[in-house]
Amino acid sequence: MVISERREESEISCFQLNVSGKIIDFRLSDEYNLPRAYFHPSNKEYVFQAIHNYLLDFFGDTVEYAWRATYPENPIPHLPNLSLWFFYSTGRSGVRTMETLEKFFASSPIMKMICIRWSRPELISPESKFYQAESHYSRIKHSHNAHAFLKHFQGRQATLFFHEFNVLEFVEFINRWRSGEAFQKLEYLKIKLMSNFHHLIEVLNANGVKRIDRTKKPPIHTVPHLSQSIRVLQRNTDPIISHRYIVRETDNRVASVSVRGDMFCFGVWKETEEEFLRMVE
Repeated sequence: MVISERREESEISCFQLNVSGKIIDFRLSDEYNLPRAYFHPSNKEYVFQAIHNYLLDFFGDTVEYAWRATYPENPIPHLPNLSLWFFYSTGRSGVRTMETLEKFFASSPIMKMICIRWSRPELISPESKFYQAESHYSRIKHSHNAHAFLKHFQGRQATLFFHEFNVLEFVEFINRWRSGEAFQKLEYLKIKLMSNFHHLIEVLNANGVKRIDRTKKPPIHTVPHLSQSIRVLQRNTDPIISHRYIVRETDNRVASVSVRGDMFCFGVWKETEEEFLRMVE
């Protein structure tokens, strides 16, 4: 189903359907092989709610309902059992202010996934729900924005592309996770450096990084991909196979650490160090 605002009366012929007790205009779409709902902007809240309630009554909670947003000027409705996905690029024509983005994140529920290409130098507020999204698939240009993201991220999974980043900032990330200071929800992190990655291997020499004997085979880390239903087709995250790992001081849980060329990968296990080492072959 496609939903469109009708900003003025048109001669387009529509048919009406009763949707969860609300009469809504529909027509067959020329662009999509789907019915298109038409409504005046002032009626959009009850239209969204009526259609969502109808789908809930029909399918129940057996499917995931996803709302895909691309324009921060349009608020996202607060509806039950709805996953929110935001796709955005600062390189689009027409400059959108930071104030617009900040208001958008503040007014929206915490998002399931954000896919953003961030090329502007401005920093997003540390308190923003931007950092609370469960999953990120983002390209960030400026080093201070990359540093801010890795400092404030509170979600579960992230695949990131950084144009610039310092090895010491990777070490800081590892130390903060190891101490239990931050990233309590983190399951998986992959960062690809677009430049200056030649010293990235030095991350594996940081304090607290442990090593599995080279003659043994380490366990393979992978978890279900949170963003598989829209952005990523693969069911699980990319496997991490590494002889290096660290242990969190607060609960003794393990995270595998991998550096390969321009790629840094970090996968958190549910197992403690003792349980993890029993999986080593």
